Amino acid sequence: QVQFVESGGGLVQPGGSLRLSCAASGFTFSVAAMGWYRQAPGKERELVATISNLSRTTTYVDTVKGRFTISRDNARNRMYLQMDSLKPEDTAVYYCNRIAGSRTYWGQGTQVTVSS
Repeated sequence: QVQFVESGGGLVQPGGSLRLSCAASGFTFSVAAMGWYRQAPGKERELVATISNLSRTTTYVDTVKGRFTISRDNARNRMYLQMDSLKPEDTAVYYCNRIAGSRTYWGQGTQVTVSS
C-alpha cells in the first residue's frame, strides 16, 4: 500500500525555521514527481512546492518562494521541506504526496504552527 509518513513539524516563532521530512513507500519513489501540500483550518489543501524525479527541478507557490526549499533523496525514499523565515500564515498541516496520478492515500501530515 502507498504510504507517506510526515514528520518534523512543531511550534515556532515568526522568523523561525523547520525542516520537514517525508518517508514514502509502496511505490517506485524514484520515478515519481513529488510535492508538499498544506491545509490550514477552514481552507482548501494547496500545493506549495514540487520536485521532479530525476532532474529535481523545483517549483514553489509565490507565497513561499524564497523561504522554502524542497529536496529529495531517491536512494532513501525521502523528501524534505526546509522552511525558513516562517510566518503565521504558514500555519497548517503539511502533507507529502505525488503530484501526478493517484493520490488516494495521504499520511497523517505534520502540524506546523507559527506563533509568537
